[in-house]
Amino acid sequence: MITLSRRLVDYLAVRRSLGFDLTFEERVLKVFTAFADRAGAKTITVDLFLSWKTAYGHANNNTWAHRLGMVRAFASWLKGYDERTEVPPLDLIPAKWQRPRPHIYSDEEVAMLVSRATKLGSRYGLRGWTCSTLFGLIAVTGLRINEALKLDDADVDLDAGVITVKRGKNGKARYVPVAPTTAHRLAAYRAERMRLLGPTEGPFFRNDDGRRPTDCSARYNFAVVSQDMGLRAAQRFCKHGRGPRIHDLRHTFAVRTIMGWYRKGLDPDREMPRLSTYLGHMRPEHTYWYIEAVPELLQLAANRAERSLAEGAARKGGAR
Repeated sequence: MITLSRRLVDYLAVRRSLGFDLTFEERVLKVFTAFADRAGAKTITVDLFLSWKTAYGHANNNTWAHRLGMVRAFASWLKGYDERTEVPPLDLIPAKWQRPRPHIYSDEEVAMLVSRATKLGSRYGLRGWTCSTLFGLIAVTGLRINEALKLDDADVDLDAGVITVKRGKNGKARYVPVAPTTAHRLAAYRAERMRLLGPTEGPFFRNDDGRRPTDCSARYNFAVVSQDMGLRAAQRFCKHGRGPRIHDLRHTFAVRTIMGWYRKGLDPDREMPRLSTYLGHMRPEHTYWYIEAVPELLQLAANRAERSLAEGAARKGGAR
């Protein structure tokens, strides 16, 4: 009998062949299938999912609804191989999902994050270099964490000042230009990495052992730095805690860019598609969300709308 863990390997391979980034889903589903294998489950059922939730039920309903969606997708695929498979109903976990409001980092906080990250210790000292450069790159380009981690050395063209994101969300590729100061910092990191590890091909960002950092390790190091500088409360047992996230660096980049448009008098409707392309959003409305998510930005948008209405009324009055 093929175990659910073995089925999961095949499922992830199929999804990844279609261009999906499943780093987070893989972690969650591995925990689920390991639980199922220990329980001797032969296939997915509603009772199996609820038993898993009982055993690991510390999270809130929104989190479990998200996990339910992952299990449902896996179960839907598995049903093609095993008719006994039950796809848990969508309303099994009542939840009202709300997109979390992003933390917009100040310039001082970003500078401190990058500076404190350089002090992360490791055997050869590459951990500090890697984390500080990684956090800084996300802050100034708005890359997703996994987009940055998946960069290969050949994707970083510092002579042209362009980064090629080959494996963006949903497999979508794009080019990301970088400022000369960013290129200089990336060049310094590359030189230090080569000094410590020698000439290498493959991953741009590396650990001391030469391997590509994982999403989990990047988030852990970010949590360590965040706790060190007081952005998150200190935790026991190496827990990450709650507070501003590494992904909020991407949000900060987007918000600062949009705020710059308003302050310069640029037309956001004209600029938004460019930012959407730069960030790798599937649709511009995903980028417009930032206006609603950040009070200061929403106020700028409201002020601009009021000025436009007043100017329109003035033109109408003058035409009479």
